[in-house]
Amino acid sequence: MTDTRQQIRTHVGANAGIHFNELVRESDFAPGQVQYHVRRLREDGRLVREEFYGRTHYYPPTYDEWERAALALFRRETAREIVVYLIEREPAAPGEVADALEIARSTLEYHLDRLVDHDLVEKRYDDRNRVRLELAEPEATGRLLTTVTPTVPDRLVDRFTRLVDELLAGTREP
Repeated sequence: MTDTRQQIRTHVGANAGIHFNELVRESDFAPGQVQYHVRRLREDGRLVREEFYGRTHYYPPTYDEWERAALALFRRETAREIVVYLIEREPAAPGEVADALEIARSTLEYHLDRLVDHDLVEKRYDDRNRVRLELAEPEATGRLLTTVTPTVPDRLVDRFTRLVDELLAGTREP
């Protein structure tokens, strides 16, 4: 294996779920070089490529499908904050989470839909038929959460979404 390929593989190993553009930004290689070596690593079974919500992520092959989805979602700041909140205070009502994180309920539901679809969060009903949010796999979720820090571009996208939600909420009639 070439030194370039090994460096890319090592970087993906340390940053599971990394996006292609992020990989290029954080390396000393041109996009074409990264693309070539990533393709070769995938052909050799040394990297896995997954698409989640319009973004391509790369992983070492040691992560299973559930873990890959979790890592991709944890790269989104808001999804990550929801999960951290639930780790600290589960079970929680959706309104409580939205209020605590200061996000619109629609933003919460957007991220919850993805977290529920990938079996990270469960929506349950209590004895009064109110929705309660709980982590599906708290220990595994906590372990994976510590391996990911959202990138600046990911954080900017989430913050822009929050800003738009706030602006739209301010234009609605009471």
